[in-house]
Amino acid sequence: QVRLVESGGGSVQAGGSLRLSCAASGYTYRPYCMGWFRQAPGKEREGVAGIDSDAITKYVDSVKGRFTISKDNAENTLYLQMNSLKPEDTAMYYCAADDVLGWWWLLVPGRYNYWGQGTQVAVSS
Repeated sequence: QVRLVESGGGSVQAGGSLRLSCAASGYTYRPYCMGWFRQAPGKEREGVAGIDSDAITKYVDSVKGRFTISKDNAENTLYLQMNSLKPEDTAMYYCAADDVLGWWWLLVPGRYNYWGQGTQVAVSS
């Protein structure tokens, strides 16, 4: 079955950058829709960025202009480049994938079937 493994999290100062990676395996066909989600203490899990089977992207307003989602199909890897990080970006970040959903649902956690274990991002002021 599909497995997703995130990496690249860590601790940075405000204004710094991180690049998260999500390695996917176990899928039997392409294309997949994939996304990044985050959850901070006391908050609901929210969609951060998504990319559909046609490589169309979608971002939550709070990260537009700072984060970039991309994928390397040959490497079966999803990325999230995070620049100009803010303390409010601190959260556990999760990679998710689905084999059928489209652009409209990219930032909706309940529409994804496959999830990674998460990687922690901490931004200090």
